[in-house]
Amino acid sequence: MARSTNTQFAVAVHVLTYLAAGAAAGRTTPVGSEELAGSTAVNPVHVRKVLGPLREAGLTASRPGAHGGWELAVDPAAVTLAQVWSALQGEDPVLGIHGPNPACPVGSSIQGVLVALERRVADAIVAELDSISLSDVLDEGGFDAADFAALDDIASA
Repeated sequence: MARSTNTQFAVAVHVLTYLAAGAAAGRTTPVGSEELAGSTAVNPVHVRKVLGPLREAGLTASRPGAHGGWELAVDPAAVTLAQVWSALQGEDPVLGIHGPNPACPVGSSIQGVLVALERRVADAIVAELDSISLSDVLDEGGFDAADFAALDDIASA
């Protein structure tokens, strides 16, 4: 079975959780893309690509320069995963609808069915994600702020 190769949402939730955990543990300095890449096991460029729309949505803030990096710009309890999804997904289709042949009896009528299905699936995703906050992710993962010191060791490995 084919797997989705778009990992932006998963990386975004991971990075936001990392930033929230650091803030909860008292970290006051921004987190560099390289450190976040070490935790997520993706390229720092991909991390920055994911964080850009989150910054535009007001969920993260960035500081340029040698001592710059990323910070969570909001209270983790106030951020829902639906906000993260919407910042990254926008209005892009979830299911990847194709353009059928309108001369085909099936192709001429299937588009409306697929578009309606797409909307229902997208709405269901957003509804589920809207019920989960970033704080919920921290809690569900069993993360203790005292564990944050170990994050630096893992990210730099």
